[in-house]
Amino acid sequence: MAQRSGSANLPLHGGRVPAWLGERMTRLGAVMTQAIVHHYGRHEYLRRLSNPFWFQSFGAVMGMDWHSSGITTSVIGSLKRGLAPLSGELGIHVCGGRGKHSRQTPQELILAGDRVGFDGAALASTSKLVAKVDSAAVQDGFDLYLHGFIVTDDGDWVVVQQGMNEASRQARRYHWLSEGLTSFVDAPHAAIDGHGGGSIVNLADRRADTSRDAQIGLLRDLGPDRLARECAAIQRSAAAPVAQGMLPHLDLPDHHDVRAEDVVLRRLHGTLAAAAEAGPKDFTELLMVPGVGARTVRSLAFVAEVIHGAPCRFSDPARYSLAHGGKDGHPYPVPTRVYDETIRVLKTAVANASLGYDEKLDAIRRLDAQARTLERTATGPSFDRHLADERAYSHLYGGRTVMGWASPSADAPSGREQGDAGAGRAAVASSRGDPRL
Repeated sequence: MAQRSGSANLPLHGGRVPAWLGERMTRLGAVMTQAIVHHYGRHEYLRRLSNPFWFQSFGAVMGMDWHSSGITTSVIGSLKRGLAPLSGELGIHVCGGRGKHSRQTPQELILAGDRVGFDGAALASTSKLVAKVDSAAVQDGFDLYLHGFIVTDDGDWVVVQQGMNEASRQARRYHWLSEGLTSFVDAPHAAIDGHGGGSIVNLADRRADTSRDAQIGLLRDLGPDRLARECAAIQRSAAAPVAQGMLPHLDLPDHHDVRAEDVVLRRLHGTLAAAAEAGPKDFTELLMVPGVGARTVRSLAFVAEVIHGAPCRFSDPARYSLAHGGKDGHPYPVPTRVYDETIRVLKTAVANASLGYDEKLDAIRRLDAQARTLERTATGPSFDRHLADERAYSHLYGGRTVMGWASPSADAPSGREQGDAGAGRAAVASSRGDPRL
């Protein structure tokens, strides 16, 4: 059976993911999934998806708006597109999505079950029940509009679904995991992600067992006297609230810009220092991928942490937006040339690992380990200085937003200065730059 694993409250944003970013998100999401499954297995991948902090960090490292509700839709959509051709290799199937796609989930599960051998009809019923719990049993003011169901060949699954509250301009994401649940209606959630908005009706709480039984009794024996007695009992019990048990809960702010208080600075300095220490010379020799420079290694260090990091590492999802920026220009334009190099390095490492040669993929894991070691002592630029440098050199990295390409700023270097400063100043205070990406 399954359990709800966590939740997230997110600002509700409109707009669409541009094709140039959506295609890159599809490729990066797929190759990161391959790396996680290679190192840790399919079930660990499901556990990651059921963690609201990791899920948000996963979307942020792919260049989506770091705090918005759009991460849910774009990540589920990217994984559905990117993992479809790999489903035979990985044994992972992504069903559902937003709007009309969510309503197609049961049929997609049945078709996938017929194809690989799990009970698709039973999972189709599970999909409907999970949606009902978060729309009817939990009455928190959020109307579901997205339902993603990710299932493995073994029949293990995770559900990520999202509701919106138009009045408050907020979205709430609900995470379920098919591990450890004994009941769909008795504390089933692994996590719910959303802003607190006062008291709610949660009939999926284990403390609501008496209420659920009473409702069944009312259905059997409806009558004015019985209804009056039950209403009076509810009013009396409302005077004695009971503290709720805590699930992982992510609550993100409304502001679009990434601020120093949104990141753990020592972790950022550790990542930047690891990239400076590991590359470009040592790291490119290790990976045997020519042309990879300091800026790409920095992005790879963030990606490596999302692949290998422990759950406690993802308390500040905004930090991972520093890998590939954001489509709206926060924290800076998406460096498309760096993004493409990141994908190329990862694909090369994963392809070699599939043939039994793990050296390149292990090098990326060592980059994450080095970052965690160095963060204890690393120093570096201030957060504002780091962002200023990234914005100044954005045009050199193919910086792009939904508004267009980044242009040279007044602070941008030229000539020889581009190579020296473009990758180095933002790495660590004492490092030298490298003209390559």
